[in-house]
Amino acid sequence: MTASTTSRALSIETSAIGRDFGSGKTLNRAVGALSLEIPHGELFGLIGPDGAGKTTLLRMMAGLLPPTRGTVRVEGFDPFGKEADHARDVVGLVPQEHSLYGDLTVGENLDFFADLYGLDGEELRTRRERLMSITRLGTFLDRRAAQLSGGMYKKLAVACALLHQPDVLLLDEPTNGVDPPSRRELWELLYEFVDQGMTIVVTTPYMDEATRCHRVALMDRGEIIAMDAPERLVASLDAAVLEVSLASVPNARERATALVESSELVIASAPLGASLRVVVESRNEAALAKALEGLGTLSRTAPSFEDLFLTAIARREKTAATKEAA
Repeated sequence: MTASTTSRALSIETSAIGRDFGSGKTLNRAVGALSLEIPHGELFGLIGPDGAGKTTLLRMMAGLLPPTRGTVRVEGFDPFGKEADHARDVVGLVPQEHSLYGDLTVGENLDFFADLYGLDGEELRTRRERLMSITRLGTFLDRRAAQLSGGMYKKLAVACALLHQPDVLLLDEPTNGVDPPSRRELWELLYEFVDQGMTIVVTTPYMDEATRCHRVALMDRGEIIAMDAPERLVASLDAAVLEVSLASVPNARERATALVESSELVIASAPLGASLRVVVESRNEAALAKALEGLGTLSRTAPSFEDLFLTAIARREKTAATKEAA
């Protein structure tokens, strides 16, 4: 049974799902208690820094890591119950670490995964030819996987994960270590699959990739701190984003950077070419302009997804520090 034969509106559903590692004083709550509803045909992003819990959550969705609490259902199936076999049939996984055999050729890796899925004959030949056409790997069938570029390797991993025609594709940081042109090609490939009705969940630490998703969940320390369409999240930012144009005085960048990074007026900051980019509460804009007199001038600029994320993380850390100090 696959999603096409069910009446469920959701492709993936988690209810207060969480995962702990260790116990007692060494307890690490990798994922808190997260509830998600991802409909069919959505490209959903899990965005966050290393250690946010993205990979742990993805592995629970894939049925590889049992949750400490809560439940998950994929196309209506419980990956950890009696329906585990059905759940595995509808999911394709591209893990972050190497998942292919480097000493096998492209064609041999495809044959290996086909054997795992029990595919052969005309069905396998048709699927294999289609995937090689989509990924443009058809001319590299005799090349060893270890000799592929980063982008070609990831596309082969995607092809292997799609051989059994899953309804859901889970990808863990698929563009990590991939050059920009290959990153673009990989995302174009994902869009094509989504247009065909596939549900895709992708994790990434890259803020620019968040805007490529239909919806995203911002994760930090095992919790979801915001979730919506990227453009709506950016529009919701209730702070001023400013560009600091540096003055032509000695050590202007070093002095301005030190002031910005140590100032309680600033929520988040980052270098931006020959200038600085800062986020402040709107009420503090004038005070920051005064503090930077002689070092640079401020001008408002449109917020980006990175501004949103850095602000959300900074506010969360400030709130946690205030609670600890109380």
